[in-house]
Amino acid sequence: MSQIKERPILFSAPMVRAILENRKTVTRRAISPKLVNRFDEPRGPADVASGYPFVECEDGYCPATNLCPYGQTGDRLWVRETWYCDHFEVQKGPYLQPVDMHDLDQSREDGELVYAADGLAPYEQEQPTWKPSIHMPRWVSRILLEITDARVERLQDISEEQAKAEGVRLYTDHSELGDWWHVEGIETYSADPRKSFELLWNSVGGDWNANPWVWVVEFKRVTP
Repeated sequence: MSQIKERPILFSAPMVRAILENRKTVTRRAISPKLVNRFDEPRGPADVASGYPFVECEDGYCPATNLCPYGQTGDRLWVRETWYCDHFEVQKGPYLQPVDMHDLDQSREDGELVYAADGLAPYEQEQPTWKPSIHMPRWVSRILLEITDARVERLQDISEEQAKAEGVRLYTDHSELGDWWHVEGIETYSADPRKSFELLWNSVGGDWNANPWVWVVEFKRVTP
């Protein structure tokens, strides 16, 4: 039985809020062109059914999902997000956990350890510069995810249900007009959640029209 592995994964503040609100249970990440170039062409329906796309491995060909950098079903992802810690030892770096910060829940409650995704009250807005998510150490992370599925798809193959699971928000101010969807921070609304996800993808530097191959990683929150 393979050992469960933990890996870090970065999320923006809006996506962190979507995870905390149980609106986001899947993420799509572009696959490296170097790996895509190794995809072998399917030779028929049987190849597709066996796990296409696949790449050459030591024992012949294997599904590309075997090389997913985010892990396999059962593995875990700890979320890196923008943060700040008002503790002199942490401010000096390299962000090792101070011995007197053993109760992290209390540190969060006291405002000593804060996260940009939670927002700041007016009196707190003079906090020093936020620490980038890429610099978040494991001990600071408050969100742990367990992978429930990992697969490879073309970006535009996303379904409406999957678009909703990506964290797009239902706009409820005018519910009498029907369901409208949008992404936090993007003031464009659509009756199609796929369109809202398209805008989200493009907003982070992606190119929807290129229809790239993507890792599709589904997850559920677990207790850290």
